[in-house]
Amino acid sequence: MKKRESRSLIKKPGLIKALLLMKLTIVLILLTSMQLSAKVFSQNTITLKMQSAELKKVLTQIEKKSDYRFLYNDDIMPSSQKVNINAENTPVTDVLDGIFTGTELTYRVLNNNLVVITRKNTEFADVKVTGRVSDATGNPIENVSIRLKGGNIGTSTGADGTYTITVPEGATLVFSSIGYEGVEIKLNSRTEINVVLQSQTKSLDEIVVVGYGTQRKRDLTGSISSVKGEELAKMPSTNPISSLQGKIAGLTVTNSGRAGSSPVVRIRGINSTNSASPVYVVDGILQDNIDYLNPADIESIDVLRDPSSIAIYGLRGANGVIAVTSRKALRGQTRINLTSSVGIQTVQDKIKLTDAAGFKTLYSAQLANLNSPPFDYTNYTANTNWQDQIFQNAVINSNNLSISNTGDKSSTYINIGYTSQDGVLKYDNYQRYLIRLNEEIRFTNKIKVGAEITGYHSINNPPGASVTNALWAAPIVPIQVDENTYYSMPSFQRAQVGNPVATLNRNNRNSIEKGYRIIGNLYAEIKFLKNFTWKSTVYTDMAFNTGRRYNRLPYTFVNLGEGGGATTTTFDNTARTSVTQEQSESRRFQQDHVLTFDKRFGDHSFNAIAGFTTVYTTGSFVNGTRTDTAVNIPNDPDFWYIGISNPNNPGSLGGGGSENSIAGAFGRVSYSYQGKYLLNATIRRDGSSKFAPENRWGTFGSVGAGWVVSDEKFFSRFSKALDYLKIRGAWGLTGNANGFADNLYKAGISNSSTAIFGDNIYTSIQAAYIPDPNLHWETVKGIDVGFDLRALRNRLNAEVTYYNRTTTDILTAVPLPNDTRSFFTNLGEITNKGVELNLGWSDKIGRDITYSVNGNFSYNKNVVNSIGDNTNFQITGNGGVNLTTTGQSIGYFYGYRQVGVYQSTADLLKQPALSNSLPGDVAYADINGDGIINSADRSYIGTPFPPYSYGGSISLGYKNFDLEIEGQGSAGNKIYTQRRTATFTVLNYEANRLNAWTAPGTSNIEPIMDNTRGNNFLMSTYYLEPGDYFRLRTIQLGYTLGKNIMSRVKLQQARIYISGQNIKSWTKVTGYSPEPQIGSILGGGADNGAYPVPATYTFGINLTF
Repeated sequence: MKKRESRSLIKKPGLIKALLLMKLTIVLILLTSMQLSAKVFSQNTITLKMQSAELKKVLTQIEKKSDYRFLYNDDIMPSSQKVNINAENTPVTDVLDGIFTGTELTYRVLNNNLVVITRKNTEFADVKVTGRVSDATGNPIENVSIRLKGGNIGTSTGADGTYTITVPEGATLVFSSIGYEGVEIKLNSRTEINVVLQSQTKSLDEIVVVGYGTQRKRDLTGSISSVKGEELAKMPSTNPISSLQGKIAGLTVTNSGRAGSSPVVRIRGINSTNSASPVYVVDGILQDNIDYLNPADIESIDVLRDPSSIAIYGLRGANGVIAVTSRKALRGQTRINLTSSVGIQTVQDKIKLTDAAGFKTLYSAQLANLNSPPFDYTNYTANTNWQDQIFQNAVINSNNLSISNTGDKSSTYINIGYTSQDGVLKYDNYQRYLIRLNEEIRFTNKIKVGAEITGYHSINNPPGASVTNALWAAPIVPIQVDENTYYSMPSFQRAQVGNPVATLNRNNRNSIEKGYRIIGNLYAEIKFLKNFTWKSTVYTDMAFNTGRRYNRLPYTFVNLGEGGGATTTTFDNTARTSVTQEQSESRRFQQDHVLTFDKRFGDHSFNAIAGFTTVYTTGSFVNGTRTDTAVNIPNDPDFWYIGISNPNNPGSLGGGGSENSIAGAFGRVSYSYQGKYLLNATIRRDGSSKFAPENRWGTFGSVGAGWVVSDEKFFSRFSKALDYLKIRGAWGLTGNANGFADNLYKAGISNSSTAIFGDNIYTSIQAAYIPDPNLHWETVKGIDVGFDLRALRNRLNAEVTYYNRTTTDILTAVPLPNDTRSFFTNLGEITNKGVELNLGWSDKIGRDITYSVNGNFSYNKNVVNSIGDNTNFQITGNGGVNLTTTGQSIGYFYGYRQVGVYQSTADLLKQPALSNSLPGDVAYADINGDGIINSADRSYIGTPFPPYSYGGSISLGYKNFDLEIEGQGSAGNKIYTQRRTATFTVLNYEANRLNAWTAPGTSNIEPIMDNTRGNNFLMSTYYLEPGDYFRLRTIQLGYTLGKNIMSRVKLQQARIYISGQNIKSWTKVTGYSPEPQIGSILGGGADNGAYPVPATYTFGINLTF
């Protein structure tokens, strides 16, 4: 038992004050908003003094000093007529009446203070404008935004590029779409306007998320990669991060096939021995778990990798940042979107095991090698493939409905989603219900408030058995007699290995696991003094999970007769029922207050932000188990509570909690000169309650610079081949408090020795560990340099980046001599450096065929520069299989190198060997050359973390058809086949053991069949296999319905598709999946029967009304 005092940087009285402050801030902003709004709509007065001024200049000044915007034709505006104005707090309409007196002009005020100016006696009229938007080759462009300049009226193009919009006569329409140059077109009495948009050439105006704001990709000085939500929505995955696998250089994603599971994510290697997972920022709120996200409800995901991008997140951003932007209502549109898909998941590559005949051959050989009598197989006539019995073709179904609507003053977006996923291991099931509401109210074009709330509910039925059960069970045993009677395993494994099917069925539906989560935010934004914006946001994330489990009575088992004995039927009368009940809750409260200054003057562009933030996190859990000793608990969920059993019955109780907080102030300055010389700098001051008051604060920052070389005059000589070239570099320093226990600077308490005094047992306590009084955060410092290029009329694009990042002051538990406890202190240094490459090519063949080819590659070298300052020690993982020492990569495999198999006694005399080695044993390399094999000959034999990762895609389009092919893989790592090393009893054999050594010359790889020879089970390269693989990740074929069909069924867009995912892998890995098992930092890479990652075949539809 451990008990730890928990204090927070924001203690409870302080928290209450902070929450009150947040509430007061929002109230004041809302009151101000209402007052300002009332002022705008009721009078909107201005003060303006001008003498002998042209009418157009007067209107320009009124626009600058008020919320009014003017729409007119230049031809009707008199250039010779001058006006005088001497207005002080005068309503704008009175000023307009005055300046138009004596002219031929009049005006009308429309919604959103848009003023239409025409000649007198001209009828004000709205006109219906139609048209088509296409690219330079004539192909239609979908989702182009068309809006009235200066107003809120807007629409967008359909799949065929057409649009319809009603606007005032004489209006100007603004056409914009990501990847194309925007244009403004005046109506000039036209009712049909067809527009051709040109692809962006020198400018990259795609917007990406940076810390506490957004920025054009062109202006970036760091490494940020983006993936659009459309790419994620069409993938059959319950977690959107899973679909990022192979899409981004420097991002490693390892998936699990278990229903509803989350992937393991790493960005640019492993920075620390404590934590390597990135932080997620979902619409501003910092989170560690994003299982609640609906892939169909995401606008974009941005992966921030370099120091200049992550430094502004302070102590949370050291492992990289993944920013998720959710969908919101599009301005000027009302839309209903429905997506639905159904798929089948299947295990593509099963582990090759021996069948009944192969098992009998190998087990008989082992008994002979042990000089044991042969086993009697008389009654064991079955040939059961236990993998076929536990796996199934599993169904995954996802449905999503979104409704968005935008008016002049408000926007509403509603999303409802339901997902059901069966696992490929029988009875594994996960269900998720989601609903999200986003609302924004615009009082004026300078003041708006908004709120969002997301509700999440999950129901999980975990699998009732492990995969290893099916790998170990002997194939000679039949399955069952009836639904309540099963066959037990042979005597040589009966006590250790159960019947896999019986275990699955007994534990099916005996667990009720439910999760609830509410995430919300409330914000207010005010723009003032033309260039300033203040935004205050408060967030909350509250989760509540419950679980109840029931341990049923066992089945009746048939023990087949052996050695002439009779077949018997048994039931374990000592077994009792039991129930387990558990609950956990977590709460997170965050507030961000950000002031932004944005100004462009001449060739200079300047953006600056300053703000402060606090994050308070707390959680707790309780659990209990109780076994009934007299009356069995009924197999009914209504009775699955620990209170159903007598309190005096055997049981156990547990519980715990945590509480921590972070407070920080930050600032960032971005400067651009002529759009080609870029500079940005950030600073952040952070404090964490996890450290002692005198050590909890730190200052971090970054500097980045960029040069758009292609904008220089001298570059014109290369312009025919090169369209765009930017060189960039960044340096950053940030802290790391991820993965640290709360209040680690305090010793904590643990039970120690016990003593008996009289009739009582007394337990002593001691400090759980010994902390360094100067304990503080880890420090991550790094550089990032690279270039971005577009060439050959923008058909070719490339991004190349080199990075070098070092973590110092790593929080380390140092073993103490003659003590079971550790000393926690800051020691050691880890470096990750590498190269990232992104390449792409897009082009057309004729008018109807489009295609693109994209690829990415990354290389990361991880080195532990030192693990101690003045002392050198080792950190072990997975029972000593993994080791972390100075000069090698973190958590590397440590063991012997196999050089063959000893063929004879003569070999043992000629070669170095262990003292008890025999013919047929594995022969190991004499690393130190001393002529003997012992523990000193163990060395580095591989890394579990792949240094090379790559991915690629091919996209084809022909008229209404689209085809996408994706592949990905990794190389350079090893996988430890730990599932083969168990010796606690006789287990089924993998097919490689059919080649076991039986006599000289029969095998130089597979040792003799004898599980008592421990030398052959030492950690060595014999148990490692290359983790290199390439996977055909996705093949998807889609068809978008034509305009005629959609118009008949009242659809804006309709697409159907079929998809295959994880279809084929090329690898030497013998397990279910070649994906590296990197969840553990210090003990990674072990395949102990990892849950299969299935192939998934999907049919889906996407409808927009």
